[in-house]
Amino acid sequence: MALTLALLAAVDPPAPRASVPPQISGSDARPDMASVLRRCRTVTTADPECGAAWEAKRRHFFGQEEDTK
Repeated sequence: MALTLALLAAVDPPAPRASVPPQISGSDARPDMASVLRRCRTVTTADPECGAAWEAKRRHFFGQEEDTK
């Protein structure tokens, strides 16, 4: 029985593997998001741009980011 299984494994081609997901390149990233978040760390008043930036960061962190493309 073991010899039959070894022979079948040697004769049958391997199953195709799943493709590797594409990597995110630097051109896909938001270049100004880091600078906005850096600036927003020191803001003491309500700033709509900072609120939106932190909300986007939270959605990304928790995996709730929607594909807008």
